Amino acid sequence: MKAFVVEKYGSPLREVEMPVPVPAPHEVLVRMVASGINHADERVRSGEFKAIFPFRLPKVMGGELSGEVVEAGSAVRDIAVGDHVYGYVDLAATGTLSEFVAVDAATMTPAPRSVSLVEAAGLPVVALTAWQALIEMGKVKKGQTVLIHGGTGGVGSVAIQLAKHLGCTVATTVSTANIAAAQELGADIVIDYRHDDLAQSLAGTPVDLVLDTQGGATLQASLGVLRRGGTVIGITGPPDPAFARRVGVNPVVRLAIRALSARTHRRARTLGVTYRFLFITPDSAPLRQVAGLVDDGVLRPVIDRVLPFDQTPRALDEALGGGTRGKVLVTTDPKAVTNHG
Repeated sequence: MKAFVVEKYGSPLREVEMPVPVPAPHEVLVRMVASGINHADERVRSGEFKAIFPFRLPKVMGGELSGEVVEAGSAVRDIAVGDHVYGYVDLAATGTLSEFVAVDAATMTPAPRSVSLVEAAGLPVVALTAWQALIEMGKVKKGQTVLIHGGTGGVGSVAIQLAKHLGCTVATTVSTANIAAAQELGADIVIDYRHDDLAQSLAGTPVDLVLDTQGGATLQASLGVLRRGGTVIGITGPPDPAFARRVGVNPVVRLAIRALSARTHRRARTLGVTYRFLFITPDSAPLRQVAGLVDDGVLRPVIDRVLPFDQTPRALDEALGGGTRGKVLVTTDPKAVTNHG
């Protein structure tokens, strides 16, 4: 089978031939139909995470997929050969950028029936991010106001839809070209980050939760627009001590992570707000509910483009280039390709 691997940190992805894996008793073998491209893939390739997740290289890349189960391990009970599934396998595991993937059956769940299997591949990472940020970590309630940065990107496009479903007022930041698209997704307040001041745009609007997809200056500005007691949940960093404890890094790395987030936590305390870092974990239970919301017409995947599997390195470059509306995918199905290039 063909797969894309990183052979050493910083080197380009390389296509290789390798044997089809044999699933362990708790695993299923999935014929990959499509895989999503994520910024985390670049962070792994560049070596940014090597102190936290020390991989044995070469390593097959990719964290999410949709596909068809072609073999099930002896201990698997809830998934059968022929099932169409989708899921997120965890950054520490990776491996979805290959024609066949042996994955823990607990990370897979039936794909939505109302969208194509290729479109379903654009959901696992962004849907889990939105779900874990808004519902599990943020515990948002009906009537609250949520600010979502990058509202027409992969995460933002699903987070807006989920927040509206939860009964929230949604503010979002986008570029001028994406204002109409954000409104179509359901955003109530659309802020042009190139021309509008964030604090002025939200003056008089108490924000309960911010989902920050940008980091840096955007994170710092977000702390200032929250009501007292509000929370910023960041997905690009800085990581915090709670994350370090969860992933079990060594004491030296734990101290470094604490230092990275110290300034942000100090400012948050001064303002009477909270900063939390989200690093998503595989969980098929929310994805099962997400599939139901898709089939009920509540959520829809937003796909910017679909490239052929053999153009995976180009897909990574395009996803990193910014300006996309929704997800960039690669597929093994030639009929599903939307960007031949």
